Amino acid sequence: MSRPMNGGSGSTIKESLASWSDLAGLLRGGDDGAIVPVVIPRDNRGLKWTVLVWFGLFALFSALMMAINVAATGAVTYALLTVPTMLAGLLAIVVAGLWWWRSSIVEIEEGTHGVLTKYGAVVKAIEPGRHYLWHPWARVDFVVDTRTEIPYTAPVVACPTRENVPLKSIEFFLKFRIIDPIRFVKMIGASNFDLVLSSAVQDAIRQRSRQVNTESAHDLRGSNVEDMRRLLNSQLEKYGVTITGCNIPDVQLPNQYQQHLATRERVAKELVAYEQEWELTRKRRIDTLLMDIERSKKTRDAKIVEVNASLNKARKDVAQMLQEQETEAQRVRYEIETKGRADLVAAENEAKAQQRLATAYRDNRAVLEYELARRRLDVGSALAGSAPRPVVVQTEPGSGDGSTLSTLLTAQLLPRVMDGAPRSSLDSVPGGGSEAFEAARGSVAAAAGRQQRMSEEYQRRQQEAMNQQFEQGEGYGRR
Repeated sequence: MSRPMNGGSGSTIKESLASWSDLAGLLRGGDDGAIVPVVIPRDNRGLKWTVLVWFGLFALFSALMMAINVAATGAVTYALLTVPTMLAGLLAIVVAGLWWWRSSIVEIEEGTHGVLTKYGAVVKAIEPGRHYLWHPWARVDFVVDTRTEIPYTAPVVACPTRENVPLKSIEFFLKFRIIDPIRFVKMIGASNFDLVLSSAVQDAIRQRSRQVNTESAHDLRGSNVEDMRRLLNSQLEKYGVTITGCNIPDVQLPNQYQQHLATRERVAKELVAYEQEWELTRKRRIDTLLMDIERSKKTRDAKIVEVNASLNKARKDVAQMLQEQETEAQRVRYEIETKGRADLVAAENEAKAQQRLATAYRDNRAVLEYELARRRLDVGSALAGSAPRPVVVQTEPGSGDGSTLSTLLTAQLLPRVMDGAPRSSLDSVPGGGSEAFEAARGSVAAAAGRQQRMSEEYQRRQQEAMNQQFEQGEGYGRR
């Protein structure tokens, strides 16, 4: 609820007399800058409607008398006036009833309560809405605002502090609400409540100012005043009023202290300005250092990137070189393996050839031995047919003439010797018998020597191939 306030001496509270149509304007807008929480409505009903009631009753009584006179005397004049007089009386009574009904209607605005009195005594508080006051002496003497929180300001001057220095003024602001309209209008009223509230506020403010120093008096602004609110409620509760909120919006110090505080504020502002300037300078230097650091970081990062690129390139070149070397080594290894396998195959083929050759030599030797054995059998059969005599042929020890061929030649020469052949027949053999024997033995020894040499040559070549393969780092079957 907004109320005009006096700027010099604070708010004032009063009650106003107004018609029912002006109630809302006074309760919401005040009266000449004053707060109006209570309005006394004018009662315009009166008892004028009773005139019509008495007139109607007189007309009805007159019509009744005229009807009796007409019935008694039969006068025509009274007979003509009886009906109009009766109608006029009934009409007057009806109009009086309507007037009474309309004047008994009372409408209480929302957010307010009416105080109903009868014969001047307070009966009850009536709720907002339409009410009918049928009793002629029942009326609503007060309309009280009970919902709105009414603002009130009370500047208190010359409040002494703890050092007994009077402050220039302390402005106190509060909001109150009327919770019991009957107690409010019966015990104190609006005008008296203004005096009581102002006095209570001044006492509370002076008590609070006595608790603070002069230099810290500005701390009262916006401070916690809940204890003052409880104190005021304890004093005003008996009047049906409660304080819903309060604070101290402004404190004005004496002129001397104001100058002192102005000097302190100026010095504080200069100090703040210096601190801000120093802070800006420090931030500027910090920003410069940070920019240098960022520039150094960027340079370092660029060098790191360059070094990493060079390192990656070197790694790539090394990897490529290693790959090339590995490829070359693999190629050389493949060549060595291929050559080794080729040599191995050649050696195996040669070994197989030598083996076949040796097999052939063995077969030839077997053939020769078979032929010699067959010839031996032939010679034996021939000697058995001619009944030879046993002849012991002695040879010199260690002469090497004990071979089969020498024995065969000896067997061929013995018949001639035994038959007494001439010396010339022995001599017909080229070189004589001994020469033939020596020739046969020499041919056999030469064949055996060739076979032995071929076997040794085959073993030597196979051993050389194996040594060469192992010297090249390969083994049999290695890939």
